[in-house]
Amino acid sequence: MLNSFRNIALACALSMLAGYVDGIGYLHLGGLFVSFMSGNSTRMAVSLAGGDWPVVGQAFMVIVLFVIGAACGSLIVLGRRSYRQPWVLLAEAMLLVIAGLCHAFGLAIYAIAAIVLAMGLENAAFQVDGGGGLGVTYVTGALVKVGQLIGSALAGGARFAWAPNLLLWAALVLGAVLGALAYHWINLASIWFAAGFAFALCAVAALTEPQ
Repeated sequence: MLNSFRNIALACALSMLAGYVDGIGYLHLGGLFVSFMSGNSTRMAVSLAGGDWPVVGQAFMVIVLFVIGAACGSLIVLGRRSYRQPWVLLAEAMLLVIAGLCHAFGLAIYAIAAIVLAMGLENAAFQVDGGGGLGVTYVTGALVKVGQLIGSALAGGARFAWAPNLLLWAALVLGAVLGALAYHWINLASIWFAAGFAFALCAVAALTEPQ
C-alpha cells in the first residue's frame, strides 16, 4: 500500500491527523486515547485490577465506539467500487464537524464519542477487499515493520524500504505535538482544525484517485 508517492503522502497525512486528534483526546480524557486502543486496553485492565470502575467503564466505551467506527468505515469501503477513500474521509470529516458542534453546545461527552468514531473509521482509508489493510491511527505495526525492514536491508534487501513506515511514525508524533498545543490554546474547539484538514484530504484523495 505504501507503494507510491501518492499513497505514502496520504497515509502520512492521515497519521498526522490521527496524532493531532489523539493528542487532543488524551489531554481531555486525562490519559485515555481516542485512536490507540492497545493503550486503552492496558489502562482498562490495570484499572480493573485496581477496582477503578469509572475508568474501566470509560475505557471500555471508547474501545466499543472505536470498533463501531471501524465497522462503519468498512461498510463504506465494501459498499463502493470507486472513490472509496474520499467517501471514508468525507464521513470522517463530518464526524469531526459533529464533534466541534457538540463542544460548541456544551456536549463534550458526545464530542468525544464522535471523535472516537472518526478515528475508528479513518482506518478504512487503506482497507483492501476482504478486510484488513493499513492502520493509520496507530503506529506500533509501523515501528515493527521499520525494525524488520532494517534487518532485511542489512541482510541485502531493499536499502530504504523501512523509510515510509518511519515517516508514518514521525507524522503521528508531529500531529500529537500540534494537537496538544492546540488543546492548550482553545480546548476541544481545536477539533475544528482537524475537521478542516479532513475535508482537504478528502478533496485531495478524490482528485488523485487512481483511475
